[in-house]
Amino acid sequence: MIYLDEQATTPLAPEALEAMLPWLSGPGTQGFANPHSPHRPGRAAAAAVEIARDQIAALFPPGGTVVFTSGATEALNLALHGLAPRHLAVSAIEHAAVLDTAAHLARSGTRIQTLPVSAAGIVTDTPFAPGTDLVAVMQVNNEIGTIQPIARIAERAHAAGALLLCDAVQGAGKLAPPAGADLIAVSAHKLHGPKGIGALWIRDGVTLAPQIHGGGQQGGLRSGTLSPALCAGFGAAAALSIRLRTSDGQHVDSLWKSARTILHRWALNGDADHRWHGNLNVRRDGLDVARLMSDCRTIAFSAGSACASGSGRPSHVLSALGLTPAQAKSSVRIGFGRYTEAGEFAEALQALDAAAAAQGL
Repeated sequence: MIYLDEQATTPLAPEALEAMLPWLSGPGTQGFANPHSPHRPGRAAAAAVEIARDQIAALFPPGGTVVFTSGATEALNLALHGLAPRHLAVSAIEHAAVLDTAAHLARSGTRIQTLPVSAAGIVTDTPFAPGTDLVAVMQVNNEIGTIQPIARIAERAHAAGALLLCDAVQGAGKLAPPAGADLIAVSAHKLHGPKGIGALWIRDGVTLAPQIHGGGQQGGLRSGTLSPALCAGFGAAAALSIRLRTSDGQHVDSLWKSARTILHRWALNGDADHRWHGNLNVRRDGLDVARLMSDCRTIAFSAGSACASGSGRPSHVLSALGLTPAQAKSSVRIGFGRYTEAGEFAEALQALDAAAAAQGL
């Protein structure tokens, strides 16, 4: 199986696994201790958690606090519900973790403004509605890979008296931190860390109401016993992604150029320049994607985001770009990264191209 679905999840880095193993040990060791216990094994576990917190903090701008969560979905919910904005502006191509939470807030009286995007998938400079107190725009789109001008959007939000929440799940460890954001959500398993853990970065001076109550862990903002193993794996993956950012980017750019050559008959969805090159969303009008996936069973790729695939509905992201339902349903997403081998990558793309040609396209 050739894995080309890295927007859904990434392979666990060997260094992350190695960092986790001491904290997964059983009887006869002390690696299983509760990091919130005051005894010596507990303090050792707590130290591992704090080392990881510092490693993850390097993904963000200075001047903020890292709060561990179960993933980016919880982090985004903590930010949105914790602020309880009166008027929220969200881009039309946000992840469901933002859009569905915004819809839930709307039922409690929050006014929602949807910010349109260009045909290339870039958020436009539509004025924020009067009274907007929170703007939510993602750094890199999970379906089409477009990179948003976060610094400019943050400047506009602050001028309007609003905070900026940024879903940086697809950009963390690959790009510089989103400049000007007040809250940033990330997920470990999108940067070669373990599943089940993420984080919310909160700029100093921003106050949230806790959404999970219990033991008062993490300053009372997010109660619950932390897993030293997950924290350690996340921290190691974050540190590795920072150290390898340049070489990872060069490798991805090389694969991108190869892909654009092999799939030259396919139309690109999203901006060709302002995007993360590890996300290739392309279409062949009239393509039967279900048949393509059946014909290419040894290649793991996506017909859309992992959260939406199988719903039968056209992608809301591709629809926001102005694609017709037929065009959206004839699109595929190919994701690749650090551990993608160039030869296998080319082989897979040639197979996809040949299978599309066999449909008479």
